Amino acid sequence: MAKFYGPVGYADTVETAPGVHEEKITERMYSGDLLRNTGLIQSAETLNDNINVANEISIVADPFAYQNFYRMRYVGFMGTKWKVTKVEVQYPRLILTIGGVYNGKKTRTSQKSV
Repeated sequence: MAKFYGPVGYADTVETAPGVHEEKITERMYSGDLLRNTGLIQSAETLNDNINVANEISIVADPFAYQNFYRMRYVGFMGTKWKVTKVEVQYPRLILTIGGVYNGKKTRTSQKSV
């Protein structure tokens, strides 16, 4: 089983102007194991095909991760940020399933490693 160490991005919804809300991303570093490492290329009606993965990463979760797992947006893996598509709670770990490339908001701040 391969080891994992990388960032997980959490989204906070903040009011940037009266009646205008947007997501701000905060990263936290986690370690764990790579449970499944698979990839696929999906044909699209565009010039380039879509690259997706169906990986599962098991992270050793801290109290922040348990309380905010629903806010996870991406995992940094192999130099790319991948969307978190599913989170399974298996104390003391969280099993993250990741999918396509994350194209959302950029990181606001980095937090201390866990």
